[in-house]
Amino acid sequence: MSYKTTTVEQLKARLDAGEKPVLIDVREDEEVAQGMIEGAIHIPMGQIPDRLDEIPRDKEVIFICRSGNRSGRVCEFLSAQGYDRTVNMLGGMLAWDSL
Repeated sequence: MSYKTTTVEQLKARLDAGEKPVLIDVREDEEVAQGMIEGAIHIPMGQIPDRLDEIPRDKEVIFICRSGNRSGRVCEFLSAQGYDRTVNMLGGMLAWDSL
């Protein structure tokens, strides 16, 4: 695994402390319609390769999906593209919603 991970508890603590990490939600439109983490940017997983210019290389970027599976795949893909500060939110929005 060539990317880092964070738990929903760790991320919530950072947000509560006033940190503003870059959050990218890779779920589909109908999924994000049910709610997103405040401040997250929506880039559906299938659009990531065409929207690399929107993903900063010089900052930590935390990727979010429903369960942590798709966001992990996005982190793997971006690592192969030379991104070295990608982070997968473990458990995805299912875990976030259970906080």
